[in-house]
Amino acid sequence: MSQNNTKIINWDSIFSFSNTFQNNSPCKWAFIEEFFDREFYEKLYNTFPKENVMERVSAVDKDSLRTLWGNDSDGSFPTDSHDSRFSDSWNEFHHYLFNDEFINNMQKFSGVSVNKLKHFSMKLSRKGDYQSPHIHNSGPSTVIFMIYFTKNWNDGEPGGTYITPEEDESKRIFEPYNLDNTAIVFQDGPHAGHGVRPLLEGTERHAIQIYLEGYSAETGWSSKPVVRELREL
Repeated sequence: MSQNNTKIINWDSIFSFSNTFQNNSPCKWAFIEEFFDREFYEKLYNTFPKENVMERVSAVDKDSLRTLWGNDSDGSFPTDSHDSRFSDSWNEFHHYLFNDEFINNMQKFSGVSVNKLKHFSMKLSRKGDYQSPHIHNSGPSTVIFMIYFTKNWNDGEPGGTYITPEEDESKRIFEPYNLDNTAIVFQDGPHAGHGVRPLLEGTERHAIQIYLEGYSAETGWSSKPVVRELREL
């Protein structure tokens, strides 16, 4: 529990998807509904960062708005720090990501030896924003979360991060149909393909991305170095 005893994560819901995650194919993955405690989620939803704190990340394979936490930068070590740009609820949640309870419960849920936060970012996507299908396959103990904060999403509408066994959008096996307090979670691996179809006119998607990974003070992160890290949209 967080230090002031606020209920943040809906652990009952998350653990109910543990068997699904650990036994799914072509990689370990699950789509979790009611990820946060609903009361706490509404606080995060109502104070999700605006465009004025975001920067556009554009490349041949992706396009979206994004902000990192505090003084963090791509490739830097995430820090447990206060960010005055964001609400008390967002700061409380970010602090909780460094809490042993959060890490230990995510180990139990996933069955993966993650023990540290590797990446945290907030994302705002609009018409035309996308990410091409891709596979990292950079290490044995990385779990990636895309957590959504968008109400009244239409089933079948592009914008959620889909799962595909190949770097081929047409082969996708799942795409989120509800982006209100939900999360797509998957373990990195050779068949953990994923991407985002271009958003339609009039749609706006709010999301955060979290990487948890195995880390050792002696050997560093469990994933092998990559030339260019693809961050999810």
